[in-house]
Amino acid sequence: MDFRQVQAGILAALADSPIASPSVAQDVKESVRVGELALAFDTLCSWLYEDSLPISRLLFERLVSLSVELEEPRAVEKLHELVTG
Repeated sequence: MDFRQVQAGILAALADSPIASPSVAQDVKESVRVGELALAFDTLCSWLYEDSLPISRLLFERLVSLSVELEEPRAVEKLHELVTG
């Protein structure tokens, strides 16, 4: 994936996530906008885990793929606990 694909992937994951907090969504979007993709990704994953938000297997797999691209494996290491169905 190139930079733009990772940007789009993070924003798509955010849109498909159960995060309801406008401030968290804005933080992720702002980090993507300024090119801080690792920070945006970590913020997204951290909030999912901290709020124990259920995620689909498909979203989890997309997050794992993004973690490989960003070389951020720790961001997703506990998210498997949130997978439903």
